[in-house]
Amino acid sequence: MKYIESLREGERISEVYLCKYKQSALTKSGKPYDNVILQDKTGTIDAKIWDPGSVGIEEFDTLDYVAITGDITSFQGNLQLSIKRLRKVGEGEYDPKDYLPVSSKDIDGMYAELMSMIGTVKNPYLSTLLHNFFDDKDFAARFKFHSAAKSVHHGFVGGLLEHTLSVAKNCDYFSINYPFLNRDLLITAAIFHDVGKLRELSVFPENDYTDEGQLLGHIMIGAEWVGEEIRKIDGFPVVLGNELKHCILSHHGELEYGSPKKPALVEALALSFADNIDAKMETFKELLTNVPDKSMEWQGFNRLLETNIRRTSD
Repeated sequence: MKYIESLREGERISEVYLCKYKQSALTKSGKPYDNVILQDKTGTIDAKIWDPGSVGIEEFDTLDYVAITGDITSFQGNLQLSIKRLRKVGEGEYDPKDYLPVSSKDIDGMYAELMSMIGTVKNPYLSTLLHNFFDDKDFAARFKFHSAAKSVHHGFVGGLLEHTLSVAKNCDYFSINYPFLNRDLLITAAIFHDVGKLRELSVFPENDYTDEGQLLGHIMIGAEWVGEEIRKIDGFPVVLGNELKHCILSHHGELEYGSPKKPALVEALALSFADNIDAKMETFKELLTNVPDKSMEWQGFNRLLETNIRRTSD
């Protein structure tokens, strides 16, 4: 397969890609054309169909897999694909793994590691709550496949799992270095902190905000979901349930970052730090992914990190 990251100006290609976006438009002279964004696991490319009514262009829509023939050109310094022929392809003509960004880590291995960490939670109520979620095969399949974001960080298949495991590991370290922390509460909160993203974001290949996600956001969704499951466990301590939900509600640390509450418990504070560390590390890593290994060039101001960044010297 000819991946998008390897395309070069002047090439003619015949390949199958995922249609990420499609919109009809008009040129300045009033002639219709289609704006298209094509995707594979290595990235996206802007494409144009300048004659959408021609014989070689079949009907298709957003999120269809399409076989295209076209020429790679350049427009304002960016590669662009001029599509000459296009047809919608059926199942069996493509492997979805070639078109979706996927974690570089072993997904089943990460889930096994997460389950091992769940096994270390001693509090019977928190342990029961965790197993009620993560022992469920349908839930496990969804959790393994889901992303942690539409963009920004961990926006790939397995991203939610990778981020959750990393945050839980950070919290495990905190519990060792700061033994006054309630480890069971902290680890449980870490594992549940982004569970609401399963409902906030639709599944791949769409990976976009749902109506529920737009209205409520993953923090509120997650706290409500965990609260619903808590009420199904006989005798679950009210105070413990409120503490867990508080950790979820405050895990972004500040009101301006989307948390409806600021951390009022030391475990909530630790969780907010653990989450922020992993998000920032992954963001930085992803920003440098396409920067040459030896490059010492500054990459410009990044609004998420609020600084100009470059690669570290050898």
